[in-house]
Amino acid sequence: MLSKRIIPCLDVRDGKLTKGIKFKGNVDIGDPVEMAAFYYREGADELVFYDITASSDARNIMLEVVRRVAETIFMPFSVGGGLRTVADMYAVLDAGAEKVSVNSSAVVNPQIIAEGARQFGSQCIVLGMDVLKVGVSDITPSGYEIVIHGGRKRMGLDALAWAKQAQDLGAGEICLNSIDADGTREGYELNLTRMISEAVSIPVIASGGAGVPQHLAEVLTVGRADAALIASMTHYGDYTVAQIKDHLHRQGIKVRRYW
Repeated sequence: MLSKRIIPCLDVRDGKLTKGIKFKGNVDIGDPVEMAAFYYREGADELVFYDITASSDARNIMLEVVRRVAETIFMPFSVGGGLRTVADMYAVLDAGAEKVSVNSSAVVNPQIIAEGARQFGSQCIVLGMDVLKVGVSDITPSGYEIVIHGGRKRMGLDALAWAKQAQDLGAGEICLNSIDADGTREGYELNLTRMISEAVSIPVIASGGAGVPQHLAEVLTVGRADAALIASMTHYGDYTVAQIKDHLHRQGIKVRRYW
């Protein structure tokens, strides 16, 4: 059985680390490069870096911050935000990232997934999904809808159908973020995570809602996720990566422990 991964998420706005609740009320909380170095020392398995306003501001990602992170850490990290073309993907990978994450741009132009997979390999292409619970309807038979531009624009696109389509197009991984759970620290959206995880054969990273280590244990078992994103619970010093992994280890969940 593969080890479950613990992945800190760095949301960056105007070059600063930021955090909000349900994609609103973001406040700046630090320097992303310093935080990346901190998580590397802590024993995180990977890192995710999102430029959260690049798409909504219609600008390119801040490559200088990506380069500084790449020079600071020696672990895999993926980068997303404002990537609209294969050339944008290349620039991020050339700056030092191992993976690129496409979200809003892929919804608008699904072929960017296929183009990126052909150019760089599926293992480099992560589909970011921002998902809102809306209830079952003809448009959203799963009960969940895709939202883009940092939660600002609902698309009338069923989340389950989109996950399957993205896998068929060549996505190598899905980062699944529940807008309803984001930043609440009340637990991941287990129903959504399990639904997507069971529907696709590629790894699914659960995102949104972690508050205590048991929340990760639940989403990695009940939710069947392959990895879990963390932010608030470690950004603010409530828990360390080691404490989280020790808790998961005691629960019988396989994790990489570097101590």
